[in-house]
Amino acid sequence: MIALLMRDLRLAVRAGGGFGLGLAFFLIVVTLVPFAVGPRGDLHSVIAPGILWLGALLACLLSLDRIFALDHEDGSLDLLATAPLPLEALTAVKALAHWLTTGLPLVLAAPVLAVLLSLPGEGYLPLTLSLALGTPALSVIGTFGAALTVGIRRGGLLLSLLVLPLYVPTLIFGAEAARRGAEGQDYAMPLLMLAGITCGTIALLPFASAAVVRVNLR
Repeated sequence: MIALLMRDLRLAVRAGGGFGLGLAFFLIVVTLVPFAVGPRGDLHSVIAPGILWLGALLACLLSLDRIFALDHEDGSLDLLATAPLPLEALTAVKALAHWLTTGLPLVLAAPVLAVLLSLPGEGYLPLTLSLALGTPALSVIGTFGAALTVGIRRGGLLLSLLVLPLYVPTLIFGAEAARRGAEGQDYAMPLLMLAGITCGTIALLPFASAAVVRVNLR
């Protein structure tokens, strides 16, 4: 599993499978929002949690279609499916690699980019915690969507349409936790709900993703 993880990380760096792309998109979104809204720091601080979370969600969405696409194109996916490693572990490793190359950089960059949106000081910790808890769910759900569309030519748009509705609960609770923290309110409940969503997706969706990959490879 470690060898497969390192292989996926190297592919992400060499083939542009999301490493740096999501972070650049996140930076562009956060930078353009103040220009679009205008020089209103009070408004920026109000919308900052939602904008940061929406930017992170869309940045994660950019590289989902490449999770299985490269392996399917060169035939590696068929070999991996017949390897001793269970397909459930394969999909879990794919999701972990996507999070390490896309989600983790967003978590680390969010507090820095929040300065551009005048996020109150109380909001930095809940924002970081919510992204750290929520972005793994985005990667796992995205891996399931990528498994559904593997082998479909130009399936990127279909993948987005399938995955975006599944992202909505994570977006709601993640942005709510960041908003409550920025306003000085208790944000424990949204964080617990977000942690529950992430734990549920990690526990269930690798099995669903593996079953879908088996069907698509027949």
